[in-house]
Amino acid sequence: PAWDLAQHVAIADVGFLHAVLANDFAKFGATAPTATTIAGLAEWYKHEFPAHLEKVLALDGAHLATIIDFYGMKMPAVQYMVFCCTHMVHHRGQLAAYLRPAGGKVPSIYGGSADEAFGG
Repeated sequence: PAWDLAQHVAIADVGFLHAVLANDFAKFGATAPTATTIAGLAEWYKHEFPAHLEKVLALDGAHLATIIDFYGMKMPAVQYMVFCCTHMVHHRGQLAAYLRPAGGKVPSIYGGSADEAFGG
C-alpha cells in the first residue's frame, strides 16, 4: 500500500543517516515515527531528516571511512549515503506510479511527465 511505502521512504531516509552516525545498522530504525497520518509523517520527516543530516555533515573523514556491515554488504559509512540516494529514487518512482491510478497528476520529478512539463 502507498502508506507503507511512504513510511518506508521516511524511515529509510532518516534511518540511513542514523546508522551512519552510529556506524551501526542495528540503530537503523531507532527513530521510527509513530505517525498514523500523512500529515503526521510529513511533520516527523521535516523535523528528523534535517536534524540527522546536520549531524552527518559535521562528521569527520575517519568516521565516514569506517566500514559498516549492512546485511553482509561491507562499505565505508559515506557510501551508504549514495546507496540511500539510489534507494530513494527507486521508491519515489514507485510512489509516483500510484498517482495516476489514484486520480492524481504525475509531477515533473526527474524530468517532464505527461501531466507537467520539465521544471513545471
